Amino acid sequence: MPYSAETLVVGCGNVLFKDDGFGPSVIKALEDYFIDKDIPEETMFVDAGTGATHFIFTLPDEKWKKLIVVDVVEFDGEPGTVKIFSPFDMPKGTYQNAHTWPVEEPLHDLAKDIDVIIVGCKPGEISAPDVEMGLTKSVEKAIPKAIDLILKEIGV
Repeated sequence: MPYSAETLVVGCGNVLFKDDGFGPSVIKALEDYFIDKDIPEETMFVDAGTGATHFIFTLPDEKWKKLIVVDVVEFDGEPGTVKIFSPFDMPKGTYQNAHTWPVEEPLHDLAKDIDVIIVGCKPGEISAPDVEMGLTKSVEKAIPKAIDLILKEIGV
């Protein structure tokens, strides 16, 4: 299985739709952070784009102990605010990707067996269906905060 590690950090989103690219942008920044450092053993960073719901969350590996999902999340707060959520903070039918695939249901199922958290950022603008690449300034400035939270979660 290609995602065989104890801890997976999965960036979700579509870089073509402005702030929806937050998850992949954080994964890129994490890879840059670790370019001259050792990634903690049994930890894997995955830019899942929009395929996480179908290609990762529904195909768990027996090695998984922790799943950290990085994505935009609609919640009360200013754009660029970063918070940690439980998948159970996301009632069924409320957390969907830009293609309206429900994300919370497979996360609820995974959370029965492993530790699942969502590092969510309040988006400023999701441009879908219009293609607009690049994060808004407030969401781009949120990347270091997300990285700090993730580093704590993976024990760095």
